Amino acid sequence: MAATVEEYLAGLPADVRARLEELRGVVREVVPQAGEAISYAMPVFTLDGAPLLHVGAWKHHLGLYPVPRLDPELEAEVAPLRSGQDTVQLRHTAPLPRDLLVRLVQAMVDRRG
Repeated sequence: MAATVEEYLAGLPADVRARLEELRGVVREVVPQAGEAISYAMPVFTLDGAPLLHVGAWKHHLGLYPVPRLDPELEAEVAPLRSGQDTVQLRHTAPLPRDLLVRLVQAMVDRRG
């Protein structure tokens, strides 16, 4: 089990690592002060020391956890990516929806106040 995000990334196939790095860049763009840690055996981005977003790299997708229900317009865009109540799946067969991810992360930060 990885003890750091860098160790987690090092254990991934190159293509999946690149996708997770791209997602990491989006989070850093929106929340430059975000911390990183390993929790529940996966990377977690933190804000003010509290978990903001967990990210798991799986065989067929990246999983984002927990993603709460969002405002109706944003939720309508996120809904096709949902798998379960608070989970969003980003399939490896599709490009990362960068603009949507920026808005999703910003909405999660805004909810924190």
